[in-house]
Amino acid sequence: MTAPESGPQAVPVVRRQAEPDTVFWEPSERRVRATAGDITVVDSRRPVLVWEPGRPVPLYAFPTEDVRTDLLRRTERPASRRRHAGATVFYDLVLPDRTVGAAAWTYPGEDLADHISFEWFGREVLDHWYEEDEEIFVHPRDPHKRVDALPSSRHVQIEIEGTIVADTHTPVLLFETGLPVRFYLPREDVRLDLFTRTDGRTRCPYKGVASEYWSWAGDADVRPDIAWSYPDPLPSVGIIKDRVAFYDESVDVVVDGIRRERPVTFFSRPSR
Repeated sequence: MTAPESGPQAVPVVRRQAEPDTVFWEPSERRVRATAGDITVVDSRRPVLVWEPGRPVPLYAFPTEDVRTDLLRRTERPASRRRHAGATVFYDLVLPDRTVGAAAWTYPGEDLADHISFEWFGREVLDHWYEEDEEIFVHPRDPHKRVDALPSSRHVQIEIEGTIVADTHTPVLLFETGLPVRFYLPREDVRLDLFTRTDGRTRCPYKGVASEYWSWAGDADVRPDIAWSYPDPLPSVGIIKDRVAFYDESVDVVVDGIRRERPVTFFSRPSR
C-alpha cells in the first residue's frame, strides 16, 4: 500500500484569458438609461453586462420591459455588420426623425432570451448613455478593469526623432488594465511650440473627453494627433486635468534614464 503524498499538489498556472466562442454575462446593479433626443429609449435598474468573443469591452443587455420596444421593428440580420455572437433576431430603431437600421438585437440561448442589446461603440444609435446620473461614452465601463492615475517623481523624457519634446520630474502615471502606462506631463514641461493644434477629439468611458490634440510640426514621419489632453476629465482621474500625454507607440520614452520599448497596441497605426 502506498502512503498518500503529504506535499502540496501541483496546480496549473496560466494567464487569464477569455474562452473562445463564448459569451460571458453578469448582472449589474447600476441604473442605466439611454436617450435619443428627448425620448428615453432604455431605463433599467437590472442591466446585464455582456462580453462577446473577440470584443475587448462589454456591452449592455436590458430586460425587454425596460426598453421602449414600441420603437423597435423586426428586421433582417445585416450582412454588412458583424454578427453579434450568433444573434439572428435584429431590430431597427424607429424614431420620429430617423430610422436606425439593425440598431438592436437579442442573444441566442435561454439566459438572455428576454433581453435586448443596442449598438454602441462606433455607431451613433442613441444620443446619450448614463450610469446612474453620470454620462458615459464609447462603451460601458468594465467592472473588471481599473484605471489609476498616480502622481510620480520619475524622470520622464519624450523624444521624437532624437528631439526631446518633453522633460519632467512630476508626471502622473495612468495605469489602465490591458494598455501600456500613459505618462501625463505638466503642460509647462512639454515643447508645445514644436506641435500644431488640431481639431482632434476622442471620448473615453473612464477619463471623459479629450478635446485637445496636437500633431508634430516637424519633418519626422509620425502619426497625426500624437499628443492629447483632457481639459475637464472625469472626477476619478481629475489629476490629469490639462496635462499632456503621448502615444508611446509612436514616440521614444525614457524613464529614469532607461529607454522603454515601444508597445504594440490597437493605437500602433501607420504614420502620416
